[in-house]
Amino acid sequence: MGPDGPIYPGTCKEAGHPMITGAALRLDVARALRLTDNEVLCFEEHGEGPAGETGSIVIDRSLLHDETGDIVLRRRDGAPAYHLAVVVDDAHQDVTHVTRGADLFPATPVQRLLQALLGLPTPTYNHHRLVRDDAGKRLAKRDDARAISSYRAAGLSPAEVLDMARAGISDPAHS
Repeated sequence: MGPDGPIYPGTCKEAGHPMITGAALRLDVARALRLTDNEVLCFEEHGEGPAGETGSIVIDRSLLHDETGDIVLRRRDGAPAYHLAVVVDDAHQDVTHVTRGADLFPATPVQRLLQALLGLPTPTYNHHRLVRDDAGKRLAKRDDARAISSYRAAGLSPAEVLDMARAGISDPAHS
């Protein structure tokens, strides 16, 4: 499994038709690695990856393709895929620091490769532990998790919300 789920096995890679209507457009990661061979692919991590990775992280080129496969750049519906959209958007907005959950740490090497290919700057990263509910499920807005504003509306102070996050509590009644 790669950062996007199952690793693409290259089923249509040799067909030679990358722009077929309704097909995803993928980055040939092996070729991209060859094109950036003169560049050290690394990023600065101020938080922690899932295995405690911190500091200057040098990406292992020999593992990158095996761990990610050829990543999607344009989805079947024609929309840009997450990795391409986020690196272009961050560069366009002059983002210098990215803070996100540790679950997205494995996507950072792919994004670093895209930054190198496109000549875009590399932000500093800070991956953090995920906030989870009482059952251990990750709390995220895409899963209808409570917004911080709902805790504030319930009368909790910022310090109380931080304490809950550190303790992994999502319901103040359980704190």
